[in-house]
Amino acid sequence: MAYKVFWVRHIGSSCHGCFCEVRARIRRIADVNTTPLNSKIDDESICISRSDSQSFTLKDEKDEQYVFSFDKVFYEDSEQADVYEFLARPIVRDAVNSINGTIITYGQTGAGKTYTMEGGNILETDDRKKGLLPRVVDELFEDINLCGDTTTYKIKLSMVEIYMERVRDLFDLSKDNIQIKEQKGHGILLSGVTEMLISDGEEALKFLSSGIANRAVGETQMNMASSRSHCIYIFTVQKELTNEKRVSTGKLVLVDLAGSEKVEKTGAEGRVLEEAKTINKSLSALGNVINALTSSPHGKANHIPYRDSKLTRILQDALGGSSHTALLCCCSPSLCNSSESLSTLRFGARAKHIKASLRSCKEDMSDKNQETSLSPNDMKLKVVDTHQRILKKLKEKLDAETLNLIEEELVVDGLLSDPSLSEEVQSNHEGVILAPETIFEWKAVTNKLVVTIVEQEKHNRTLKDEYEVMRVEYDRMKNVNRFLKAKLRKTYAYLLMGWGFCLLGSWTQFKLVGNSNPEDYAIV
Repeated sequence: MAYKVFWVRHIGSSCHGCFCEVRARIRRIADVNTTPLNSKIDDESICISRSDSQSFTLKDEKDEQYVFSFDKVFYEDSEQADVYEFLARPIVRDAVNSINGTIITYGQTGAGKTYTMEGGNILETDDRKKGLLPRVVDELFEDINLCGDTTTYKIKLSMVEIYMERVRDLFDLSKDNIQIKEQKGHGILLSGVTEMLISDGEEALKFLSSGIANRAVGETQMNMASSRSHCIYIFTVQKELTNEKRVSTGKLVLVDLAGSEKVEKTGAEGRVLEEAKTINKSLSALGNVINALTSSPHGKANHIPYRDSKLTRILQDALGGSSHTALLCCCSPSLCNSSESLSTLRFGARAKHIKASLRSCKEDMSDKNQETSLSPNDMKLKVVDTHQRILKKLKEKLDAETLNLIEEELVVDGLLSDPSLSEEVQSNHEGVILAPETIFEWKAVTNKLVVTIVEQEKHNRTLKDEYEVMRVEYDRMKNVNRFLKAKLRKTYAYLLMGWGFCLLGSWTQFKLVGNSNPEDYAIV
């Protein structure tokens, strides 16, 4: 039996979006969200065995085994509330704090993507069956109600689907070919899309229900109500502080991808077959973008093919821009679907290495030149405070010995003249006047520490790769050693048997000859 190991670096739940977080969900054999028409497809032969809460083993039809590790694995006994808690809650709270977030469900047809996103029904009252969408709505308004009277919120909801490479507005079906545009400072925008202003959770669920009813679905042998389009839900959260004339915006995007599928399994024909081809083409374009982002150093390839499909164009910010992104890989545990599950998990393993740069989207609602009203001294303090906060975070990542060496080098270079500059800035800056040279010193210190940390991370990755190679070689040598020992024991047993037969034959000859000289039959 062959074993192949796929190692994915684990980023804990406390990681604030530096990487695309990837989780996996294993569907129940008899799930509530789909009734397969072909009983052979959903058999009881299981191809996935759990290891722990972050890793499991998949066995394909050739009896090869693959070990996958992700940030979190939701097994068949996981509840909808568990998925929301670990997957969506941190991203929803980021959106309230004006940080963009994206949640994507990916997997084959019938693997549970739409059930995870919507639940049994978007208006579901049973809390156990509620999907991500109704829980997101509840969380948004709960967080907003806790903010008090000093903050004013507006939440807008848009809902589109990508059907046959056309972006359709599910709140206004007359808008069946929405254009995708990019605006500097705002990222990717959908021109003319309908935005519903929602005031409470009940109203939001009604809008969602009406939009879902307009979504394209079709019947296949894998799923009686198979989604024939990629559906995208966009919550825009605008926050305005009453004592400041400034609005900050956070965008929360949830993406229910259409299922990747093999035509021979779905039995697609005619229109459904054309839909399947378009779906697979856009998912292939998504895979190409992931490959381009992860195959180049620091995610900066010469060309990222975002424009190859409408899906990748809309997800441009989520994949390589300023978004806290989470990907949920939905899999079937059936052995007959092992090849599709393997493809889904490999996609997730690659996506784990996507980097994103989070930022808060803010717009000044007062005078555009308000920034220039600050005194020169205040502006200097603002710059120094920013660099000192960065420096403090960088120092926390370095061990004491490395930090001391860096500080000594900076003092020798004349970039750090006073050790007290390494300490956190005091909160009271009144009366302090900083020279431009001091600001440049802090910039140099920060930049040098950034370079050092990048080099350390690169060295750590190299060591991990070398360790993985050595571990594989060690396992191979152990197998060879075990094989040679078994062969040696077998050979030794054959020798003992041969020696015994020789003794038995000689003794028999001696008895038959009788009075002959025994020395003539001695064994030499």
